[in-house]
Amino acid sequence: MRKKIGIIGGGFSGTMTAVQIIKNATSPCDIYIVSEKEELNKGIAYNPYSNKHILNVITGKMSAFPDKPDDFLEYAIQKEENKRIDKALVSNSFLSRKLYGEYLCHKWKEALEEARAKNIAVIEINDTLTKLDKTARGITLNFHHTPNFDVDFCVIATGNQIPKNPAIKNTAFYSSTNYFQNPWKLDSVNNIESDKPVLIVGNGLTMVDTIIGLKEQNYKGEIYSISPNGFNILPHRHSGMKYTAHLDEISEDTSLYSLFQIIHKHIKIVREFGISAEPIIDALRPMSQKIWRNLSIDERKIFMARLRHLFGVARHRIPLHIYDKIQKWRIEGNLHIKSGKIIDIIEENNRIRVEFFDKKMNKNQTIEVSRVINCTGPETNFSKLEDHFLSQCLQSGILAQDELKLGIKTNVDTYQVIDANQKEHNNLFTLGSNLKGELWETTAVNELRQQAYELAKYISQDAFGQISTPEVEKIVK
Repeated sequence: MRKKIGIIGGGFSGTMTAVQIIKNATSPCDIYIVSEKEELNKGIAYNPYSNKHILNVITGKMSAFPDKPDDFLEYAIQKEENKRIDKALVSNSFLSRKLYGEYLCHKWKEALEEARAKNIAVIEINDTLTKLDKTARGITLNFHHTPNFDVDFCVIATGNQIPKNPAIKNTAFYSSTNYFQNPWKLDSVNNIESDKPVLIVGNGLTMVDTIIGLKEQNYKGEIYSISPNGFNILPHRHSGMKYTAHLDEISEDTSLYSLFQIIHKHIKIVREFGISAEPIIDALRPMSQKIWRNLSIDERKIFMARLRHLFGVARHRIPLHIYDKIQKWRIEGNLHIKSGKIIDIIEENNRIRVEFFDKKMNKNQTIEVSRVINCTGPETNFSKLEDHFLSQCLQSGILAQDELKLGIKTNVDTYQVIDANQKEHNNLFTLGSNLKGELWETTAVNELRQQAYELAKYISQDAFGQISTPEVEKIVK
């Protein structure tokens, strides 16, 4: 019997899961890929509103396939702007996210051609999933506009959610036309008065992209950025350098306390030679998921409360030339980085008054801005997602969240979702950022491509039936 596979999410994880299922297919099936955004394949990360938003990982490490490490590099060097540039230079450079989005679209087109040759139906659905139900026949997908239908297997590949609203007294501000909860949309930096200040809530990588977007829109006013820790982003300073002396002292069951003792000791060693800590943290990457899984719940809570920021600073870095631009804008006085906590935001008479506690000054301060852009990072507590199918699944017990509410409880060996009764679904799966509570490190391309590869193989063992005619359709709102 012809099997139906539903993939919820059309970004990197959803796209590459579908691509890998097509590659693994030995018999035909129907693949439904659901993306409420029109830009299938690119997702949020690789559909930037600015050509100046660039990757934070070098070209040579950005292949979408674990078994073809140079795939993106080979694609990039065929572009006219790169044909006359040394291949090694391109491999070690940071190219645009827009180009990477084009690469993913190219891979999707190739997969559709393979699907036609194998008589596999690929149905693209551009609509919002409102509800997911388990039935005796499989899983029912419910939409705003598209008729409901059943699938035999379903993959939740939703990626990151938009940021949660700041905790302020005046929650009415959330509905202001001058508040932008989604920082990844062009609206957040577009149509702005160039002489009035702007507030960015958060000081991470999205804040950097937002500042670049504002500058590209010819914004010349002052930018304020407020977060609990201020600006601590580091540049890539030791490209290709390896340091592994500490790995001999670390095992998968090393306690959190011992782990940071070891790391601190080796940071002191490398600093004596004028080298910062990044290579030490980078060397932990291959074992970070296993280390996280072996930490106790109490250790994970301590990490989240006290150490997450320090680890993130060392792990999530930006290209040096972007870092230099940020520092230049700070020196020139256009960018004001504040460490503190926002208390309230009130909009009156076309003015937005922001009250916050300034850690450095140790007192409450007030600034006036023309708009507020939320760059605090994605919401992971599904119970706080309004009108979202993940919230519905949580309420109905179809899925459960980990103790820290970072993602979906999952058997990471098979990617099977675990329900509220601690039972694994035999036909509901997830991957990517939804595994953060299980794996912590699970959002970079090198992890996502491996997950898509493994999940597709697992599903493919049982997914294929017969089909009579090839079909590639597109259903839109």
